[in-house]
Amino acid sequence: MSELGARASGQGRVFQTSGDQYIQEHHHHYGAGADGPLFAGGPQSTAALPAAPDSVRVPLVGRPPGVLRDREQPREALTAAVTGPGGGIHVVHGMGGCGKTALAYWLFTEAVRTHRRVGFWVNASERMSLRAGMLAVAGDRGAGTGELAAAAAGQRAAADLVWHHLDHSADPWLLVLDNADDPTVLEDGAWLRTSERGTVLVTTRHATSPLWHGPRVTRHALGVLPLDDAARVLCDLAPDAGDLASARKVAERLGRLPLALTLAGSHLAHQLLESWSMDEYDRKLAEESTAIVDRGATGHGTGQSRRLVGRTWQLSLDTLASRGLPESTTLLRLLSFLAADPVPLTLLLPLARGEMPVDGLEPAPAAERLEPALRGLLDHSLAELVETDGARCVQAHGVLLDSVAAGVPAGQRPVFAEVAADMLEAGLPERDDESVVARGRLAVLSPHASALLASVPNERTAALAVRVVGQVYGAGDFGGFQDLAPAVAREVVNCLGGEHRVTLDARELEARAYFRMGRYDESVALHREVLDIRERLLGTDHVDTLRSCEGLLAPLLLLDRHTEAVGWGRRALDGYRRTLGEDSSQALNVWADLIELLPHTDGERRYEEEGRALIAACERALPPDHPTTVRARQNFAWTLCTVHRYEEAWQLAPMVLADRVRAQGRDHPLALAALCLNAVAAHGLGRTAEAIGMLEELIERREGVLGPAHPFVVENREWLTRWRAEAAT
Repeated sequence: MSELGARASGQGRVFQTSGDQYIQEHHHHYGAGADGPLFAGGPQSTAALPAAPDSVRVPLVGRPPGVLRDREQPREALTAAVTGPGGGIHVVHGMGGCGKTALAYWLFTEAVRTHRRVGFWVNASERMSLRAGMLAVAGDRGAGTGELAAAAAGQRAAADLVWHHLDHSADPWLLVLDNADDPTVLEDGAWLRTSERGTVLVTTRHATSPLWHGPRVTRHALGVLPLDDAARVLCDLAPDAGDLASARKVAERLGRLPLALTLAGSHLAHQLLESWSMDEYDRKLAEESTAIVDRGATGHGTGQSRRLVGRTWQLSLDTLASRGLPESTTLLRLLSFLAADPVPLTLLLPLARGEMPVDGLEPAPAAERLEPALRGLLDHSLAELVETDGARCVQAHGVLLDSVAAGVPAGQRPVFAEVAADMLEAGLPERDDESVVARGRLAVLSPHASALLASVPNERTAALAVRVVGQVYGAGDFGGFQDLAPAVAREVVNCLGGEHRVTLDARELEARAYFRMGRYDESVALHREVLDIRERLLGTDHVDTLRSCEGLLAPLLLLDRHTEAVGWGRRALDGYRRTLGEDSSQALNVWADLIELLPHTDGERRYEEEGRALIAACERALPPDHPTTVRARQNFAWTLCTVHRYEEAWQLAPMVLADRVRAQGRDHPLALAALCLNAVAAHGLGRTAEAIGMLEELIERREGVLGPAHPFVVENREWLTRWRAEAAT
């Protein structure tokens, strides 16, 4: 009786298979005394025997590839193999959909048509198809009916028979063992061997099998295509749908995965009722992603799981589950709620140690099984290990993650999102950490916070994304911050509405991003909008309201609206002093910003008294080298430069620069501001050559951080021109 509960009676038979198979049954009727079928010891044994494939001389692939793009390196190596003396095994490995079978098809065609090799193509996805195919190869190479019948009936070693005839083949050959994703199928019975008469090519998703490490085995890792080649695949298949520039956008969104590109191109080329352009298809992908990609398989004989983006990975996950690793599915589902960027392995440690609740996840992940589950994903090319900023990370392809996420049951989505949020939150640096290390870690984690918010928008994921944006700003990654803040703000507004507290935090950060971009008027307008809502909802002395007042100070200063800037700064300062205390870091921070405005509003009457009092208050109330204390010294030094007291400014400037570099790194924007301070002070002291050298360094580094068109960079270039002219006279 089969596992499906089916029974056979009389001459009926039940066939079962797993994986992705073509199943065919042939009926032969023999008279009394006739010999049995070719692959049986007699009529009585036919029920347990596989049918021979229709052909081993033709590649049994669902869709023969057209033009094979890129792959120059493996193509060159494989061509050399089939034109040489033979005797080697070549293993092409990579994730599902990366084009392993397409490369094998190309080589098979080249070997047969150009290099006069006999080509054999065997489906090696499971024992039944491998055994039947290899016996058919032996029959092609001259094995007699009796030999084959004995091998099929288990009365003779089948693998020995096949390789005996391959070794004695009159013609050189190429043997392709396609879809060998379970290497034990080849290992059991020793089906994988070498012969001086030919070359063996294996395609597999399994990247780490010991079988691939023999002395005569050459491995070829296959990944996604380069962008231009990926775009040309789309243009090859749908030449009327758009130009190369449009194809590049679609190819990038599809992660340059050959299977996805092939299906997308087929979809564009064979539409009947609609006729989308590449640009329209790109917009549809933004809305539906892989849900529309598999439509390219309709009506083209490619309904197998291996030919569908949404199903090809499931074959590997099913294999892992059958081997006792259902946690691999759970882990990949968890990763699917994050971005298709590297995920630090440290994020998974709390799960592996059982330190994080995972109640409700299905399949239920046992902590001690997480590492084997991760190894299973790596072994089956569902993910890979990469290194980012010196940290080991795991990364999966974006289209894979998208299709896996689409298969997560609706009731499970909030549970997975909660665990993913816990992981990210545990991996974030401390809130006040502005170090180089913190900046690097935030750069790695910020795409995942944004992706989680987009995947499951709710108050928890929104608050986490806004926290990450705020920390990216605090750590000084203004380039990343400028892109991140507006995008997160839009998502949060859509999720929580315009007046939720988290929304207002997000929009405040967006206003600060406009300031860092040099868009000062937009920054002021958005700060005012947020301030009005906060005043109405929270009151005039709420800390959030005061923070909006503080946010107005810097852009108004750079717009030369000094009186307005002082007014908002004073309001924030007085409010912080009432609410949090005179020595709070918030009050001292605003006071430090106001110091710069004194020469513009009060002349020279109060700047020195205020500056000395501020620094003394910071040193009294805050720990040594606190960022607010450094800020106070830096701003006071700028004030001294403004009133041309360069000697006194120089007494502070080098110390400020050293403090900034030590705490935040050479390229932090505040460290660059300190370098600018030193250049101005040196120029004011008449040390022109030294000042020009510092200014040249400043421009180069600021361009890298802020971009060449930023107002600070433009202003610095104007100074450089003027200072060089001064030096030449």
